[in-house]
Amino acid sequence: MYYDNHGGYHYRGEADRDRCMNIDQGPAPYTADIWEMAVKNNNFRTTIWTGCHLQMTLMSIPVCGDVGTEIHEDTDQMLRVEQGNALVKMKRNEDRSEYMKKLSQGDGIFVPAGTKHNIINIGNIPLKLSSVYAPPHHPRGTIHHTKADAENEM
Repeated sequence: MYYDNHGGYHYRGEADRDRCMNIDQGPAPYTADIWEMAVKNNNFRTTIWTGCHLQMTLMSIPVCGDVGTEIHEDTDQMLRVEQGNALVKMKRNEDRSEYMKKLSQGDGIFVPAGTKHNIINIGNIPLKLSSVYAPPHHPRGTIHHTKADAENEM
């Protein structure tokens, strides 16, 4: 599936559409074992719930990989390390210094809108993250199998 930046979803066949929509359970009421889902997720990004005001995705970052430096101008983000070890780097445009912190399982990251950030896997196993965006940042049902897939949709 890909998104055309004009509000349109495009699927690579009906099976792709059905698979994407069945993973994202929003905006219906939903419960989930986030840790278990995150550990089992092998996609760079999988959107599991999209509502009107927030969204949850799961991420898997390979050893020595990273999320990629990004900034969400109008979206706050909270991430949690579900498995592995990470280094987070954050910098607000008006700040001169960069914030850096090593993280491990159970640690959270709060990224205010307008903050440049990157999360790097510094461990020896895939880094598994859960991420909440408010408001939603990705189209409902988004699945990026690889970082390159995500970059191609930008």
